[in-house]
Amino acid sequence: HPAKESTTTHIKGVLLVAQDNLFNGTNPDIIATANVPKKLVVLNKDFVRHDLIVDKLNINTAYLSPEQDFTTAIASKNPGTFEYYCSLHPMAMRGKIIIKAA
Repeated sequence: HPAKESTTTHIKGVLLVAQDNLFNGTNPDIIATANVPKKLVVLNKDFVRHDLIVDKLNINTAYLSPEQDFTTAIASKNPGTFEYYCSLHPMAMRGKIIIKAA
């Protein structure tokens, strides 16, 4: 029998870079799967503070200073579409997390 690998090594990640009052330049949709945690790293490469909040997924990075980063996970038992945004720049910095059924 092949050795069982640790499931944590298979967690795929997403990097969101806050720069020029945008996430990754385009505020991209983030696709995840229900019941499969996805690592999320938020990095502030701007000269001002940013945060990342997803109300319905209980994600809140708190304020990130320039060059500061925060690691969390996108995890949901239920499929759906959830909005992410920066509370300091909510008009410019917002996007969607789409959680698909497993």
